[in-house]
Amino acid sequence: MSGIPASGPTDSLQDVRGLRVGQAQRFGDGWLTGTTVILAGVPGAVAGVDVRGGGPGTRETDLLDPRNLVERVQAVVLSGGSAYGLSSADGVVRGLADDGLGLVVGPGQVVPIVPAAIIFDLGRGGEFRHHPGPELGLEAYARARQGDGPIAQGCVGAGTGAVAGGLKGGVGTASIQLAGGPTVGALAVVNAMGSTVDPATGLLWAAAGDPGLTAALQGAHPAPTEPIPVRAPGLNTTVGVVATDAPLTKAQCRKLAEAGQDGMARAIRPCHTMFDGDTVFGLSTADSGEATSPSELNDLLAAAADCFSRAVGHAVLAATSTTTPAGRWRSYRELHLPQPAGNSGIGD
Repeated sequence: MSGIPASGPTDSLQDVRGLRVGQAQRFGDGWLTGTTVILAGVPGAVAGVDVRGGGPGTRETDLLDPRNLVERVQAVVLSGGSAYGLSSADGVVRGLADDGLGLVVGPGQVVPIVPAAIIFDLGRGGEFRHHPGPELGLEAYARARQGDGPIAQGCVGAGTGAVAGGLKGGVGTASIQLAGGPTVGALAVVNAMGSTVDPATGLLWAAAGDPGLTAALQGAHPAPTEPIPVRAPGLNTTVGVVATDAPLTKAQCRKLAEAGQDGMARAIRPCHTMFDGDTVFGLSTADSGEATSPSELNDLLAAAADCFSRAVGHAVLAATSTTTPAGRWRSYRELHLPQPAGNSGIGD
């Protein structure tokens, strides 16, 4: 693969054939959290996963080991709420079961397979126990099922309460169209302990080698002399999905997830710390097809790393300043880019 690959039509995960995304969130009255659902079409997506860092919170990841039985998943859930938020996947399972989608285990009997990963955003809305549950998961599933409209970015879904290196984090997405047909897409929920910003220039780390992000950051400057409040390391975590419509095995999907982690490490510094539980799912939506060769897989892996890095950059660029009873988190745009009059952040 040579040159700079082109983005897909929407520059989002939904450019990957068969995937739809739905998001639901709550803010105000002590809430600042949400859930994002990535819904695969029938018969589901082949899936792998890569988990790094010292504090992961996950569901059904052991099932995705290439040595284990089940090949395909019906959905992936990314959520706020730490371990509490894993319960949002129960609502997605309920919705899929009602629609008759899942692993067939008998006549008219299905078990939906829904891996999940969470970020730590507890208490950022003001109430520690306000977290996503089955109802929010079902709401996000219903929106994914409708499948209409572009993927919202910034302070939405699982990124509603996200914070990245002291700045407001969020949800971001991107895609790459490879020569010859396959598409790679990524979606990231950026809630990292590390920073997404080069302090010397004020540019996002993710902008390196990305003309689109570089153009969007024209006029960026280092942070003002007023320091960002330094908080003691807490629990953080960046989670996401990288997917393709090329046919992959479970083992190859795991390699795709590993490449997504490489992209994360380009865009966040430091990454995979003891205070993060960084988790990336790799998906292939192909129903069938000839096996992807090592050379073709290598191109997909390179695109996956680029795509995930760009998704991180898009998340931080789209985030808005947010104020709750628990504090104020300023956005990248507010701190590093020339600002128009007014403010469109949450709670401002």
